[in-house]
Amino acid sequence: MISGSERAFTDLEAETSFARISHRLERLYNIMQINRHKVEEEKAELQSLLSDISHQTKTPISNLKMINDTLLARRMTEEKQKEFLQAAGSQLDKLDFLIQAMVKTSRLETGVITLEKKKVPFTDTLTAALNSVLAPLERKQITLFVDCPDNLTFYHDSRWTAEALYNILDNAVKYTPAYGSIRVNVQEWEMHFKIDIEDTGRGIPEKEQAAIFKRFYREEAVHDIDGIGIGLYLAREIITMQGGYIRVTSNVGNGSTFSVFLPKNKMS
Repeated sequence: MISGSERAFTDLEAETSFARISHRLERLYNIMQINRHKVEEEKAELQSLLSDISHQTKTPISNLKMINDTLLARRMTEEKQKEFLQAAGSQLDKLDFLIQAMVKTSRLETGVITLEKKKVPFTDTLTAALNSVLAPLERKQITLFVDCPDNLTFYHDSRWTAEALYNILDNAVKYTPAYGSIRVNVQEWEMHFKIDIEDTGRGIPEKEQAAIFKRFYREEAVHDIDGIGIGLYLAREIITMQGGYIRVTSNVGNGSTFSVFLPKNKMS
């Protein structure tokens, strides 16, 4: 014969077990919903990426087909053939640059490449970035000013930081007119190292300043200048992965300043 107190205890134990099971099922459901949402986001990101790649490669591929068809169908002088071949080479360079940029971005986003912070002289990093833009600087006769302490050494990934700075510098060279100037100033702050890259280019409208770091984003006003709109996106990803950030200040007609902040803390 089961007493009333024993029955009450059994009922309470059953309710407790049911509540425990219900709680676990609820947690499992929430985890499944989160995973489902994550899969949907990744799928949408992949679709967006494929759409972006398709859009970006369409123009150079169409141009290459047109050049090829023209060379096959028309008789022309050797000089004219050379012009068409140079145009084809330019389109191939665009495709190569796009593919390389996409590979770098993909590797960073998927974690295939991880950034390795070491204590190295920042002058080596900055020199590597500057060397990559010397030729276009010379062609446009843009004056370059650099102010960087010689003894500045701190923890950062030299190779990828140079890639980020190169992308910002390349952007500055593209949008600075001939005979303009670019200034690079490096300062040590209390919590960060600050690298300013200032140009005398066309400037960026305030409403566009947040959007310029999006992948493949380009202002309508600059479509006459070569570019695919991935350099600043890649630069921000690299700096963010090191615990830093990028800030831009600009006024239309008065140039732009991109400020890169890298943390002093090794563990950032």
